[in-house]
Amino acid sequence: MANAERIKRYADYNAYLRNLFGERVQKISVDAGLTCPNRDGTLSRAGCIYCNAKGSGTGAFAKGLSIAQQIEAGKIGAMKKYKARKFLAYFQSFTNTYAPLEHLKALYDEALSCEGVVGMAVGTRPDCVDQAKIDLLDAYTKDYLIWLEYGLQSVHDATLALINRGHDFKAFKAAVDLVAPKKKLNVCAHIILGLPGETRAMMLENAGILGDLGVDGVKIHLLYVVRGTALAKMYGQGRYTPLEQQAYVDLVCDFLERLPKSMIIQRITGDPHADELVAPLWAARYRETFNMIQHTLEARDSYQGKCGT
Repeated sequence: MANAERIKRYADYNAYLRNLFGERVQKISVDAGLTCPNRDGTLSRAGCIYCNAKGSGTGAFAKGLSIAQQIEAGKIGAMKKYKARKFLAYFQSFTNTYAPLEHLKALYDEALSCEGVVGMAVGTRPDCVDQAKIDLLDAYTKDYLIWLEYGLQSVHDATLALINRGHDFKAFKAAVDLVAPKKKLNVCAHIILGLPGETRAMMLENAGILGDLGVDGVKIHLLYVVRGTALAKMYGQGRYTPLEQQAYVDLVCDFLERLPKSMIIQRITGDPHADELVAPLWAARYRETFNMIQHTLEARDSYQGKCGT
């Protein structure tokens, strides 16, 4: 009963998938071997200040594994751990619309042809989509659940410039507008709490603006420092201080209160690789932070949409 009550305090992604498919649906991350305009020299070679050379990738493509092979390997673990029989292919690393249309179609087709795959999530940048790519993704919605995940990180242009994001908020809005006429293609925005220079008010402003734009889902991330990044250098020089755990927990709860009740919450904290993490060390305790958020929501009698957005 306690878990059921907790889920009701925000529109939980796993519950959303279970309601759609009648059973557990597990995401499987795949590495398509793509790059990013912020890495290949088109915009920059430095990348965002928090991103290392791996770009959240698994390295599977470099090991010679095809998309189908990666999915089949992921299914084994998901079936064993979660008893899952249905899966979403998650194109996670780097920018997964940053390639010619024909190449993207081949990648997506391969993923969706795998047994048990009922949809996919495509992580990308808002400045790396166009109408043709949106139309391609929308065409799959006839038979599959499709989520397009835009890395926004902040609605504040000064912050985007500081983190070397390479695009402004206007680019994100334009990317959302491209999808707006497509009724079945879902948009998820990635937001990072704790970015350098941002106040609590600035961070919470993200929630109201995302609500106004009508995006379908959000991933809330903690900014943590990983090795081999510009942020790690800033941290080492004393120019960046990560959020404390309770401060982050309180921010997430405040953030959820300001989101529309219908928005799907795909993530409420980050989950760094322990061998890459520099700070804050509490970021490695994902389950602890997750439970603190649930307990804080309950203690405050708080819930998603409480502020009336």
